[in-house]
Amino acid sequence: MSSPVAPELPVQESPITRPRPGVLRKLAQRPLALIGLVIVALVVGGALLAPWLTSFGPNDQTFDGLTLSGEPLPPNATFWLGTDLLGRDLFTRILYGARTSLIIGIVANGIALLIGTLVGVIAGYFRGWVGSVLMRFTDLMMAFPALLLAICLAAVFQPSLWIVALVIALVNWVQTARVMYTQTSSLAEREFIDAERTIGAGSPRILFRHILPHLLPTIIVWGTLGISTTVLLEATLSYLGIGVQPPTPSWGNIIFENQTYFQAAPWLVFFPGIAILALALAFNLIGDALRDILDPTQQGR
Repeated sequence: MSSPVAPELPVQESPITRPRPGVLRKLAQRPLALIGLVIVALVVGGALLAPWLTSFGPNDQTFDGLTLSGEPLPPNATFWLGTDLLGRDLFTRILYGARTSLIIGIVANGIALLIGTLVGVIAGYFRGWVGSVLMRFTDLMMAFPALLLAICLAAVFQPSLWIVALVIALVNWVQTARVMYTQTSSLAEREFIDAERTIGAGSPRILFRHILPHLLPTIIVWGTLGISTTVLLEATLSYLGIGVQPPTPSWGNIIFENQTYFQAAPWLVFFPGIAILALALAFNLIGDALRDILDPTQQGR
């Protein structure tokens, strides 16, 4: 006698899981963030392709770059953004000045982000006297106005591209340290961190396997927002004459060199000023969008 065969149950297909759109795709879906991405792409592309986008060098003083009376030329078919007081092509100098702003923005902000993250994570995780000493030092640095401290440091050291980047990094890390300290202190009290300590996990494992991955979205957001602050501070120092020194083109020192011709040749100040404003605004727009995308608590706000 054959045993009864159990009826086959209908197989339910698993629902199709649609992949979550990536960060770049989400950025592209936000109009303001997309504008920021386009501006950054144009600036980076112009800086990298500067030798192919213009036939002039950044310091070439052309024979026909001044009027017969020795004044700068307005924008025309040959000099798209006009010339400066030495007969140099302003469009070329703005392209090469973008290199200076991007290098200092990335390097200085990277160093500031590294220092701030290191100080904030150590202080927030170990706390006690270690955290107290580090955060009191951070508070002391925050008590000095950033611009005034940068001016003092720039006056002590010989201004150059890398010295300016280092000076800006030394005054911009404190805000990052405060944010990282707050978030690390909160994470260090979570149950999964206590469970890791219970099973004998050491501090390096907890920091690198559990704390830092949770801080990565914040690091990315602050890294993006910090570039705009760095670009503005570099332009300010160069405008004051203690930043990147001529003849190296910088958007700040282009304004500084040509400010005496502001009324007679306003394009010499207008175009580099627009470049500074556009790049700083672009990174702010991208940073705000990244904060909303990477931080779930900001969704819908």
